[in-house]
Amino acid sequence: MRAFLDIVLAALMLAGCSASGPSFKNADITGANYGRSFTLTDHTGRTRTLEDFRGKVVVMFFGYTYCPDVCPTTLAELKAVKEQLGEDGKSLQVLFVTVDPERDTPKVLANYVPAFDPSFLGLYGDAAATATVAKEFKVFYQKVPGKTPGSYTVDHTAGSYVFDPQGRLRLFARYGNAANLVADIRTLLGTSS
Repeated sequence: MRAFLDIVLAALMLAGCSASGPSFKNADITGANYGRSFTLTDHTGRTRTLEDFRGKVVVMFFGYTYCPDVCPTTLAELKAVKEQLGEDGKSLQVLFVTVDPERDTPKVLANYVPAFDPSFLGLYGDAAATATVAKEFKVFYQKVPGKTPGSYTVDHTAGSYVFDPQGRLRLFARYGNAANLVADIRTLLGTSS
């Protein structure tokens, strides 16, 4: 009888483990009621939505090209993540959404974003579209005046959103941990190192 109870208990524990889903290193926000969609234009002039990237893991970061620190560091980190993924890197799409549409024109984005990796896309909209997408993704951004009108900075959320290949929002990746992001992307792709 004891052996039977041990087997039942072990089966229940295993069932509980498999029902909980994968374990992630970044913040698991699966099922969040925000960050479901967007419509923006990429730096080549093409209108983009989340559906355009089905089949890939999408990492979406909000920033601006005049950013002195977090934005270039994040894009460089995402390039390193793609490289560390090896062949799986082909299944990663990085989207850089500008929160500074006043200065980040399509030409500026086209020169800046692909300089980190040719597959990375810069996305933009006018002020209203930017505000709509930021609200949908619960992204904070605020212009901070500089010494001259054109020298302002923009305070903004510093993390990235990660979507699975089915287009579902799954993770919020905090700034500065490439190893965790590589592991989580491999989990979403169902591959291992």
